[in-house]
Amino acid sequence: IDPNIGIVPVPDERLDILKSISNSKKKINTNISFVDIAGLVKGASKGEGLGNKFLSHIREVDAIIHLTRCFESSKIQNVNNDINPLRDIEIVETEMILADMESINKRLEKNKKKGLKENEEILLRDVLKCIEKDGDLSNIIKNYDRNTLNQSGLLSLKPKIYVCNTDEKSLVDSNKYIDSCLKKYGEENIITICAEIENQIFDLDEKEKKFFMENSGIKKTGLDLLIQKGYKILKLETFFTSGIQESRAWTVPKNTSALKAAGVIHSDFEKGFIRAETISYDDFISCNGYNESKSAGKLRLEGKNYIVKD
Repeated sequence: IDPNIGIVPVPDERLDILKSISNSKKKINTNISFVDIAGLVKGASKGEGLGNKFLSHIREVDAIIHLTRCFESSKIQNVNNDINPLRDIEIVETEMILADMESINKRLEKNKKKGLKENEEILLRDVLKCIEKDGDLSNIIKNYDRNTLNQSGLLSLKPKIYVCNTDEKSLVDSNKYIDSCLKKYGEENIITICAEIENQIFDLDEKEKKFFMENSGIKKTGLDLLIQKGYKILKLETFFTSGIQESRAWTVPKNTSALKAAGVIHSDFEKGFIRAETISYDDFISCNGYNESKSAGKLRLEGKNYIVKD
């Protein structure tokens, strides 16, 4: 009933190289959090199954991953009589839309007494119009910036990734269930994994893992693909700090100023910000560290409005 939360380090080979060059005592990856929420049944928006609990958990996340079954097996129980990933996804998305409709109507009703901001009311009315017409919200997502969409708190406007969980054979060769998802949601929004293989890989050391993946024709683990896709869909990027004590990765939204990036490290850094000493990753590597980068004139002093690069 309660969601499981997994905090996973984001793999980044650049951090290993930085640690080696700076001779850092430790390496600290940035993290991404996955909230595993129990499946949603038809009627959840009206309180069926886990209903309201599910919807309250999902409101807190930045993006939604639909993990859908794309394999046949008599050993593993299925809540429905047949395998149909599109139907399973549609149940969840329909319940989210119904919950959003209820939320929008309540907020517009309250608006008569206590005014919403004008742009908020326009967004809510636009979403309601699209839902009542055909349920296609793609133009809304294109026409409004991500901050406005996030602040609306509407479930159906959250970025989505579709993960097809399949068997070992279909991981390389695909199958009709995966093909139906690709056709509907597009290759850029789909990741295909085999949870059984992921489980096996998890227990191997680095050498065994590499050998196993090469033999199975797997270029990247499903987890790595999911993390990278999550970063992309949430429009995040990484900056590094590196020295003797530690080499560390930090996550910021794209187009973050140096002032705000300093605040990610510590709030005091943002309050007392004067300037940032900045070296591009490529320069740091080619000059073999901080001192040589400085001597070569690659160290830059950047002010609070500088936009941090990945």
